[in-house]
Formats: sequence, structure tokens, C-alpha cells
Amino acid sequence: MPTPSQSPEEFDAAFETIEQQLSLFWRRARAVSHGISRSLHPDMEPGAYGLLMILRREGPLRVTELAALIGIGKPSVSRQVALLEQLGLVVKEDDPDDRRAQRVRLSDAGAAEVDELRRRRLSFFRDALGSWDLADLSQLAAYFSRVNEALAAAKQRRQGTTPEGPGENPVPPANE
Repeated sequence: MPTPSQSPEEFDAAFETIEQQLSLFWRRARAVSHGISRSLHPDMEPGAYGLLMILRREGPLRVTELAALIGIGKPSVSRQVALLEQLGLVVKEDDPDDRRAQRVRLSDAGAAEVDELRRRRLSFFRDALGSWDLADLSQLAAYFSRVNEALAAAKQRRQGTTPEGPGENPVPPANE
């Protein structure tokens, strides 16, 4: 960690700044997700957007797989899936690997909504970060990837686990 020219206190100060900035970023990103989710339906939780995006990226998944990818409990995911199903955005189907289980997948209407929501979210980020140089945007994306990989690895070390489930692209616990 610290090199001979860097004190542990300097690292701690840097970690505190990172924690503060990540918290601020997370609150702002959650507010954007909240607005996007509510534009679909007033009862929709902010995490629903994340669920839809995961289903778009990964394809059909069991509720337990969705919960593991997002880092929240199965009951919370089940409630969100039930609302998304009522809205016609997802459908449940038999799991071809285990007929006793079901998978959740985007409906055609759900896929169209996800594409529209994603377009709006990208528009928001283009508006917010459009003045940045492409090299800076690429560097930011690389840093986010490194942070997510480091956080996932730290979680696994603390839990003594290895990556499981589809698409081990770490998703923050409060959703995308």
C-alpha cells in the first residue's frame, strides 16, 4: 500500500475523500434512476431500472440469480418482478434446465421500454458530461471498472467466496 514516501495518514485521507465522492455520486445516480423508474410507473422502485437492464444484458434469469447480481434479498426482487410483470415488462417462463423453477425475461414491450429508458439515461449523461474530452471519459470508465472489480474482490475475500452466477459484472448494491 503506502510507499516509503507516502504515509498511512495520506492514504486514509484519500480513502475518506473517495468514500465521500462515491457516496455523493451514488445519491445522484440513484436520483436519476428513481426519476427514470417513476417515469415508467409511479410505484416503481429505483432498483427496477437496474433489474430491467440486467435482464436486457444477461437474458432470462431466475429471481435468485437476479437478487445475487444486485445484492439485495430475494423478497425485494420478487416484489419488483411482480410489479414489472403486472406492467407487462417482464414475463415468467419455465426454466428449461429445471421445470420446477421459473426464469424472468423481458417481454417485447419491456425490451422497448428498456431501450427508451437507456436512451434517456444516456441523454442525461451526455448532457452532464458532454463537455468532457473523450480521453477523460475513457479514463473515468476505466477507473469505474477498476473500482468495481476491486470492490467485488474485497467482498469475495471478506466472505470467502468466488464469483458465481451469470455476468460477473459487479452491480452496486443500491442498483444501477
